[in-house]
Amino acid sequence: MATLKVLSAKQQAILRFIREFISEKDYPPSIRDIQEACQISSTSVVDYNLKALERLGYIHRDREVSRAIELVGRTRMRSVPVIGQIAAGQPIPVPSADTWGQAEFEESIQVTDEMTGGRTDVFALRVKGTSMIDALVNDGDLILMERTASADDGDMVAVWLKDRQETTLKKIYFEGDHVRLQPANVTMEPITVDSADVEVQGKVLYRLGPGAV
Repeated sequence: MATLKVLSAKQQAILRFIREFISEKDYPPSIRDIQEACQISSTSVVDYNLKALERLGYIHRDREVSRAIELVGRTRMRSVPVIGQIAAGQPIPVPSADTWGQAEFEESIQVTDEMTGGRTDVFALRVKGTSMIDALVNDGDLILMERTASADDGDMVAVWLKDRQETTLKKIYFEGDHVRLQPANVTMEPITVDSADVEVQGKVLYRLGPGAV
């Protein structure tokens, strides 16, 4: 899972606006254009976030030239559905392979191909709880998930625990007839359950900050 190149909601909005502006006008926006379009309080805040985007490798800037913002090639964006949150008491409503293309969702988020790793069956979830805080996944964060029913040792996954009727986000380890679900929080104990009681629903690909939609 990529955890280093996390964009804030403001940075995502700026990146999306730059991409759309360049696509429409064939030249990059000014800092003032970005400030007004993204409703940012000052040009210095825009500059701060542009520096962050450059540091993270999404844009390149020439500060000696006006409007010199260049998108790095990997920033092609696409829409990913936000299908709910990880919470006890209900499975994640992940569409089946047959219904994936026909499903409708109330929310979606724009992400880059780098975030999804080029995968197609990708969705976003809101995190509820603090069991993975030591892995930089916090309460209220959005995470990108690959729809999959399989996982390898150490993968961070969303699983449906059939006996407990709960969904949880943990790192998974297969230990004979049992599965250990390991939190990334020193105050919490691992969950050990029968393999037959565990249904993997998705694997984490990327963490986004809170309020990214």
